[in-house]
Amino acid sequence: MARYQTIDTRQEDGVQTITLNRPEKRNALSTVVIQELTEALESAAECECGVVILTGTGSAFCAGLDLEDLQAITAKNPEEHRKDSESVAKLLRTVYDFPKPTIAAVNGAAIAGGMGIATICDFTLAVPDAKFGYTEVRIGFIPAIVSSFLLRQVGEKRARDLLLTGRILKAAEALELGLVTRIVSDQDLMREANDLAQSLLRNSSESMTAIKRMLSGHAKECLDREIEEAIEWNAKQRATEDFKEGVRAFLEKRTPVWPSRKE
Repeated sequence: MARYQTIDTRQEDGVQTITLNRPEKRNALSTVVIQELTEALESAAECECGVVILTGTGSAFCAGLDLEDLQAITAKNPEEHRKDSESVAKLLRTVYDFPKPTIAAVNGAAIAGGMGIATICDFTLAVPDAKFGYTEVRIGFIPAIVSSFLLRQVGEKRARDLLLTGRILKAAEALELGLVTRIVSDQDLMREANDLAQSLLRNSSESMTAIKRMLSGHAKECLDREIEEAIEWNAKQRATEDFKEGVRAFLEKRTPVWPSRKE
């Protein structure tokens, strides 16, 4: 089995568990995490497991983009911005198109890209204190790639609310919106996730794969077009003065002064 720097993988009783393992960084998404998680999913798609569980170590599921990467992003050129955006798109699309059932066991905060990973899974189990939010607007960024998936999950009116406000949702509201499948206690989270996985393993793997491919196929044409456009929006926004100011303000723990705001 492959060895990774930022994630752990374990296969038992037909279930592959992939754990984000950067608790000191709240399992934030660095370039390496994105690459390794994509590779682990691609490997799991080909292995003998029948279900994949995604979870995190420590107090967070995934707190979004790594702060160290944030600082480096502002110095990148357009080609590098596009390459980064393509990597994020590939990861989220890999989760969405995954041929086997996926379960997110959300042990804490799932923010920005972390929320995308958690809620794009087929099933999302969350502890009562889990929090969700697409907070990109607070730093002058846009959640371009995840927006295509969110629109399909909650509809345009609710998507506009979540994306434009950048507000944080508690697990109960995420459940009400259909972004979470079930809320379970902290101590029962992994047991419930594994119980669900075992129940799925009793189904026909061929039938489940066919259902997933059918559903992905329904959305493929639109998603292909929307995500290609989203990659462009993502890369373009990274080069704006508002984004650069948002990152500086975030790292300096102050209120941003947006260059785009006309007095």
